[in-house]
Order: sequence, then C-alpha cells, then structure tokens
Amino acid sequence: MSQKTAVPAADDLSRARDGDDAAFSRLIEPLRRELHAHCYGMLGSTHDADDALQDALLRAWRGLAAFEGRSSLRSWLYSVVTHACLDSVRRRGRRALPVDLGPSSERAVVDAAPRGDVAWLGPYPDATLAEGPLSPDARYELREAVELAFVAALQHLPGNQRAALLLFEVLGFSTAEIATMMNTSRAAVNSALQRARVIVAEKVPSPSQQQTLRKIDDARRREIVTGFSSAIERGDADALVALLTEDVTWEMPPLPHWYRGLEAVTDFAVRVPLTCGSWRHLPTSANGQPAVGCYLWDDDAGAHLGWSIDVLTLRGDRIAEVTSFIGPDHFALLGLPASLP
Repeated sequence: MSQKTAVPAADDLSRARDGDDAAFSRLIEPLRRELHAHCYGMLGSTHDADDALQDALLRAWRGLAAFEGRSSLRSWLYSVVTHACLDSVRRRGRRALPVDLGPSSERAVVDAAPRGDVAWLGPYPDATLAEGPLSPDARYELREAVELAFVAALQHLPGNQRAALLLFEVLGFSTAEIATMMNTSRAAVNSALQRARVIVAEKVPSPSQQQTLRKIDDARRREIVTGFSSAIERGDADALVALLTEDVTWEMPPLPHWYRGLEAVTDFAVRVPLTCGSWRHLPTSANGQPAVGCYLWDDDAGAHLGWSIDVLTLRGDRIAEVTSFIGPDHFALLGLPASLP
C-alpha cells in the first residue's frame, strides 16, 4: 500500500461491506493459500480447487453484508468455501488413481490408451504452503493434508465426511464450530468424523511423508531424486532398481494400468521409460513430496517436451511409490517450463 499506514482489519471489513473490493482482497489474501489447499483436499484437483475457491470468494463478496461477526471471519470464509466444495463434489463425484480401478498388471502394457472417462487425481503445487500445523488443535500439518496418500484416501469419503475431517483434524475447528459451518448437529459431525477416520486409517500409511522426510537429510534426498532421474536418462535399470523398495508401485494417470513389486515395475521400466527415447529432468516438489519434471525428446519440436510430473513417495531412503501424472498441463501448475531446448 505504498507508504500509507496499513488499514486495520476492522476498517477493511467495514469498507468491504460498503463495496470496496480492494479492502475485500486485503482481508482474503492472508488466507488464500490455505483456503486453496482446503479446496484441493476436498476435490483432489488443482483446477477444481481454483474453480471452487473463485466461486466461494464470489459468494463471500456478495454475502459479506450478512456476516454478523458472531464467528471469526476465517471460520465464516471456511464455511463458504466448504459449501462451494460440497456443491462441486455433488456435481463431479470423486477423483481416482489407477490403483482404485482394479488389480495391478504383472507385465508392462505397451501403448496403453488413456482413460478419458475417469476423473483423475492431480498433483498439487506446494511451494508456498506453510510448514507445520495451522492450529494447535490440528492433528495433521498442512503439508500432510496435501500428501498423495491422504488426498487419495479422502476421495473415498462422502463429501460431508471429507469436510468434517479436514475442518477438525487439519484446520483445528471444534465440532461445535463445524456443526454451525455445515448446518448440522454436533452428533452428526462426530459420526462423520468417526467414519472418516476408519477409512483414512486403512488407506494412509504411517509415518507420513513429512515425518519420513524429516529423518532424511537434504543431501540424501537430493541423491534419491538425482539418482532416479539419471537412471532413467541413462536407461540404467540396475541403478533404478537399487532405489526402489521390494513392494514399490508405479502408476501413471490417465493410463489405467499400474504395477506393484520389483519384478513388475522393472519389466515396465525396461520396456517403457528406460527405452522410449531421450529424457531430461528437473527436480521439483508436489504434494509436500519430492517430485521430478520429466521431459521427453520430440523430433518435430526439436526439444524435450514436458511429459509427466513424477511424484515420489519415500519409505526410509527408498522409493516406495512413483506416481507419474502424465500431461503437459501439470508443468505450468508447478512453475516448470513447458519444454527444454
């Protein structure tokens, strides 16, 4: 605001109620990133999160005059955003990964066709996410709440259970606050939480990726990412296998086939990525996890074009899961170039 004194939040609220959109933007901006992450947790897609947040902020702007201040502005905004996400869940259903569609393949499926009839889970840019929990009452850190396993598990829950779990265990709201936000009873919130916790406990491994990464020093983490990238660039199956756990999985939405175990993953790797052309890679991060932007040579373009974002899930200092999100659209989301010369 140039050199003027910052406007107090109470003054901004008053001005926003009077139609000052700049004041409204100042109120929203400190919360925008966490609100967006909440939308992603609910919807499993960055694009859907963009749409839901835009819809919710428009609702909030139009309804701000009715905000009476009985709750905090933050909790009121989360109520508006959550309802926008619930509307989206009802329209679009849930997002999936290949592991949700059927059993793994024992041998590489070459030239598999992508499934366009499935709404796929997508990666999430995590560069500006806060570290640690958002509330002293939260069970999960914000970065844990966007980890692939956690968001994939949420997709197996009805919308009300997703909302209750995120609001209580990630954002630290009380059951009474959540009941008010969702226009329901505390008993209904407690029931939704109980059911949601059972599914999440079944599907989310422990420890979380944040806990795992804190036990690996930065140098070793870089070695894993660099080793994964260079093994693929050299076509070195032995070097790749040395980085993987025995029960490693590899999946590639929007392709429906996926692989489990060293034998199946090695067969896939040897027959597809290690021999399909010239690769280059850029290290990045997504979903609070190490990731790699993968670029494949294209003769017509005369360049390496963005092919997939490979998100790595670690167990100890080995790779337990590779999730390759295929498609050039993912690169811009993570701030990566579309091609490498």
